[in-house]
Amino acid sequence: MKNDELSPELHKVAREGGTEAPFSGEYWNSKEKGMYKCAVCGAELFSSDTKFASGTGWPSFTEPANLEHIELKEDNKLGMSRTEVVCKNCGAHLGHVFDDGPKDKGGKRYCINSVCLNLEKIN
Repeated sequence: MKNDELSPELHKVAREGGTEAPFSGEYWNSKEKGMYKCAVCGAELFSSDTKFASGTGWPSFTEPANLEHIELKEDNKLGMSRTEVVCKNCGAHLGHVFDDGPKDKGGKRYCINSVCLNLEKIN
């Protein structure tokens, strides 16, 4: 998808590194099964099998579906050090990863903006 084809909200988040408001996105509380894909390029990013309720208001996952499809970058904006999650295929900003996820599943919490995802449902 070209930049001029993105919705204003998707452009703000994916191309400008913005963040959607918590509890506002389509998938923050979704329990539907399937594969979450990049809303910009369609790369497979996260399986619903790794999604969990983090209480943060954003979709949260314990791990990516394929590590080859994401890139982690140091993010020192906002006066703090965080790890940014980016689609490796198209460079879209997806969200951040934190070390406060479920300990029994690796301890990671991939906190991803709903607007950057499209769910391909499994029936």
